[in-house]
Amino acid sequence: MKTIVAKFGGTSLADAAQFKKVRAIIEADPSRRFIVASAPGKRNPEDHKVTDLLYRCRDLAAHGGDPAPVLEEIRARFAGIIEELGVDFDLDAELAAICGHLRERDYMASRGEYLNAKILSAYLGIPFIDAAECVRFVRAGLPDYETTNDLMAFALRGATRVIIPGFYGTDQSGVIRTFTRGGSDVTGSLVARAVSADLYENWTDVPGMLFADPRVVDNPRTVERITYRELRELSYLGASVLHEDAVFPVRKAGIPINIRDTNCPEEHGTMIVPVENERSWETVVTGIAGKPGFCCVSLEKGMMNSEVGFGAKLLTIFAEHGVSFEHCPSGIDTMSVVVQREAFAPQREAILREIEEDLHPDYIAVDDSIALIAVVGHGMVHSKGISARVFRAMANARINVRLIDAGPGEMNIIFGVAEEDCNDALRALNNALG
Repeated sequence: MKTIVAKFGGTSLADAAQFKKVRAIIEADPSRRFIVASAPGKRNPEDHKVTDLLYRCRDLAAHGGDPAPVLEEIRARFAGIIEELGVDFDLDAELAAICGHLRERDYMASRGEYLNAKILSAYLGIPFIDAAECVRFVRAGLPDYETTNDLMAFALRGATRVIIPGFYGTDQSGVIRTFTRGGSDVTGSLVARAVSADLYENWTDVPGMLFADPRVVDNPRTVERITYRELRELSYLGASVLHEDAVFPVRKAGIPINIRDTNCPEEHGTMIVPVENERSWETVVTGIAGKPGFCCVSLEKGMMNSEVGFGAKLLTIFAEHGVSFEHCPSGIDTMSVVVQREAFAPQREAILREIEEDLHPDYIAVDDSIALIAVVGHGMVHSKGISARVFRAMANARINVRLIDAGPGEMNIIFGVAEEDCNDALRALNNALG
């Protein structure tokens, strides 16, 4: 029988009405055998995510405040779901157990997923397996992929249907650890790999992967298919429909991901696949993304190209100060290093001083307000006119391109603009390419 892992996000399980939609989706296809649940998300823009309430509760307990009002808000949220669904669930006993760990940040953060998964288990009559038993962490945020795969495969062996909470696991000492926010995506991916799933469905509140950020661009089109590599490139600059680390376990196993909308289950959403056949010229660009917060350190030095090791020495200075470089466009006598401003700022003076002392550039300058824009699409290098369309769009929008980093690969064009031009650049590209 076909095996589908279905992960449901916070908005998909925000209240009892959403639980009922999730039930209909699960029961519509018996192949949906392994269900990963998130904590309740926002029911409306003014609402609170349960995970945020749990973090607040921990912070109050850790700093001498009174967590009781926040605990009551959490209790009321879950109690409302339980009452409307008519589920037999001892919430008070579960909350009493949680109160013994109020100062443990990761433990508290994980309880939203834990409680929601247990309630969903009771509602559907599907067995619950605690992620603490089968998701192992090297440290907070970083799972031990191979150990987790072995533990997960053992725990789920022979199971017909199972519900597993997302977002957390334990370290080697048995202490609860969590992924970064959105980490239930990663749990779903780990489950899919462990059970050799045919498909990993990620149910959320959007119709799929969008060509551009809908907060910036009006009504961007839904992308029907995208490769793992393309998704990784777009995630790097802020596309956030899926936690970027969720790609690795399923990519290794060659399992496709389907992004679906819980509120519109009839829509096919976006398929994320290992490889893609040639696209038409009109749709070769899969998506665009932009992100501010970068700076560019630029050097000029006569005969730089004949000075063996110049580039290595320059990047070593950044590395020794713990600053990773993002891009490194260069010319005959010029070289630029693009870095994240947040990482560079504390080390700025020391790095610039060492560059002057060790490399003796003729000129050095820093542009502190760069936004990077990515145009991503499989096979762009073989499609005539893509670059022309990209930069014609910038010219027509009267946006100055500060730097360009387009290597020989077929996947992307990355360029820099002033931060204040970032959103205008995305709108111009959407009009030209979307």
